[in-house]
Amino acid sequence: MQQRRRLEAALAVLSDEEWHHPSRCEGWTVQDVVTHLVSTNGFWALSIRSGLAGEPTRFLGAFDPVATPAQLVDKEQGTPVADTLEQLVTSNDALGDAVAALDDGGWNAIAEAPPGHVPIRLVADHALWDAWVHERDILLPLERTPVEDPDEVLTSLRYGAGLGRAFELCAGSAGPGVVVLIGHDPDVELVVSVDRDVVRVHDGPVPEGAVRCEGPAVELLEMLSTRDVGRPVPAEIGLLTAGLATVFDQPSPV
Repeated sequence: MQQRRRLEAALAVLSDEEWHHPSRCEGWTVQDVVTHLVSTNGFWALSIRSGLAGEPTRFLGAFDPVATPAQLVDKEQGTPVADTLEQLVTSNDALGDAVAALDDGGWNAIAEAPPGHVPIRLVADHALWDAWVHERDILLPLERTPVEDPDEVLTSLRYGAGLGRAFELCAGSAGPGVVVLIGHDPDVELVVSVDRDVVRVHDGPVPEGAVRCEGPAVELLEMLSTRDVGRPVPAEIGLLTAGLATVFDQPSPV
């Protein structure tokens, strides 16, 4: 939850003008992105609670990841900035309570996330990755320097590395190919592969024929999240993000 509390603190000192500043998400202001995070927080908390109860939700089967978030944000246009911040804090509290209730068995219980029904630990990883990227979507256009906590970067990178391939697998279109991501600051080496009906992101060994992509870990994570880092995206990253482009039809994660 430290990432969410950090974002709360950063938002609390923004002026109204900064809240209405464009974010990196096309067509969305800072306030629009925060409104989006309020709605996703509500889903993560519900998904975790339902999974713990042994009744995983099935909301996302009919969910349009392009149109629905935009509609939810549009409904909140005109909301005072202070109210949006309060909603974020309240939704963060609810999510924190849901996570605090997890024990070892709970983390492995099955719940719903965009790739399908997965262990709750992966629901939490998706929630972190999504909020980490959106924190940067908010702060970078305001010329603020986001915190790059190594644990957050590594967890989000590991999750983001497999997400696009997981979407491909769900669609029955995951092709062959193993990609090795070599990140620096923090240092990490991840092998991303598809083994029949499972996407694996692991630390090795590296199989023969694997292709490699190396760079700063934060930059790799930004590219895996379909964000512009100011240079061409390597083909190896394109292999890993093809599923994202198909599902979302735009350069923005859930």
